[in-house]
Amino acid sequence: MSTPTLTSQTTCSQKSRVRTLGIDPGLDRTGWAVLETDARSNPFFVRAGLIHTSPRDPLPRRLEILHSEISAVVAGHKPQAVAIEAMFFTKRAATVAATIQARGVILLAAQQAGLEIASYDPRRVKITLTGSGAAQKPQMQRMVQLLLRMEFPLSPDDVADAAAIALCHCKTAPYQKLVRAASAAEAAA
Repeated sequence: MSTPTLTSQTTCSQKSRVRTLGIDPGLDRTGWAVLETDARSNPFFVRAGLIHTSPRDPLPRRLEILHSEISAVVAGHKPQAVAIEAMFFTKRAATVAATIQARGVILLAAQQAGLEIASYDPRRVKITLTGSGAAQKPQMQRMVQLLLRMEFPLSPDDVADAAAIALCHCKTAPYQKLVRAASAAEAAA
């Protein structure tokens, strides 16, 4: 089940904050991180954690635990958006299948809560945070640490990845909203 979570005392003004829940999905380990942004889109770390399911449990039970834990994170932190890692294919079919199923119950929990959902492929996250789609884990962890003004890097990797996904959303969502509004205005004209 869940491991202890990390918390920050620093939050931005209640009036202008936007909360984003970043998720690095996995059946065995799902990292999550909640960030807030202020009116200038400056990100602030709120809380993060790791959801772990036991391989000894049957698949339906593991998926139920994951759904329940993510639903509890959403209820407890009330994000306006969920940013989740998009699927990419590896050589290990069993890992891909498990991650797809885990991602499905996470998306279901976010949809049931009525949240905005955005997916980002790992390369897009790396480019957004470092300028390079080939950035390695240590570079990504360091950028997350710097952007969130943290004393130490987040760990484990799943949690740091979730924060990176949330940061990517915080940086790109305002632009995406402007593009959608311009497209809607153009279509209405």
